[in-house]
Order: sequence, then C-alpha cells, then structure tokens
Amino acid sequence: MDRAQKSELVEGLNSTLSTMGVVVVTRSKGLTVKQSTDLRNKMRDAGASYQVAKNRLAKIAIQGTPYASIGTMLTGPTGLAYSNDPVAAAKVAVDFAKTTDKFEIVGGAMGETALDVAGVTALASLPSLDELRAKIVGLIQAPATKLAQIAQAPAAQLARVFGAYAAKEEA
Repeated sequence: MDRAQKSELVEGLNSTLSTMGVVVVTRSKGLTVKQSTDLRNKMRDAGASYQVAKNRLAKIAIQGTPYASIGTMLTGPTGLAYSNDPVAAAKVAVDFAKTTDKFEIVGGAMGETALDVAGVTALASLPSLDELRAKIVGLIQAPATKLAQIAQAPAAQLARVFGAYAAKEEA
C-alpha cells in the first residue's frame, strides 16, 4: 500500500466514523474467509459495516472524531464494526462472538463515551432503532383504534337491538 492509498484510507475512515452512532472494536484471530464473509454479510443486513484496518492508520483516522477514546484498544489484529444505529453493530458483533471463539469484543464507543466489553454487551441487548420506531407507532395507533371501537359500539348495539326486535316480530 503506497502513501496515496494510505492517505485515502485514513480520510475515508475518518469521514465515515465522524457520522456513525457507534463503533465496536473487535479482535479476530484465525477467522476463516467464510466466517469473515458471514460476519460482513450479517453486518450489512443489519445496516452496519465491518472493516479491518492497520492499527496505526486507524489511530490516525480516529483523530478529530468523537471516537478518539478507542485508540488504546487498537492493538493486535483488530477490526472496527460501526453503524448509524447505536445498537446494530454491537448486536451483530456480540451475536457473532457467541458463535466462534476466534472473534472477541475488545470494547467500543458511542459518541465520546468509551465502552468496555460489558458496555457493548449491554448496548447489544437494547432494542434496535427500527424496533423502537415500531413500538412508538403501535403506541400511537392503539388509542386511535380504541376510539374507533368506542365510536362504533353504540351503533353496533343499536343494530343488534333492532335485529332482535325484527327477529321477534317475525317469530
């Protein structure tokens, strides 16, 4: 990798991390190509990304971003999982770490707040942004449904009474 490529990688990683909601630092020792591809696919499906970069370049890239606190975690064979949704990358990384012993969570950060392994695990247990949106829509929709049922109830009761009287007259 020449200087231009390194500079391009650092600039790209810096601009990407500046806009992300969470970054999870992982350590992978001996992942197969199939496992690595599987991890990247799961990240992509969740709306997250996974990138392996040289630690020296990653340390340069995080300067000037809210994630400068993860610099001390960048030792050994590390990878960065990141997403706009504060839960997506953490959830996929924690789930993947449960399936293989060659992949472990080192820590991470959510904005300027550094997270240890327990913090990332706790973050992964939270509902995702889409799940929270669905719950809010359900909560907003429930009162409207109940109002419609209440408004229809008197009319339905009157219809049943008239129907009963009509059945009684015919009999």
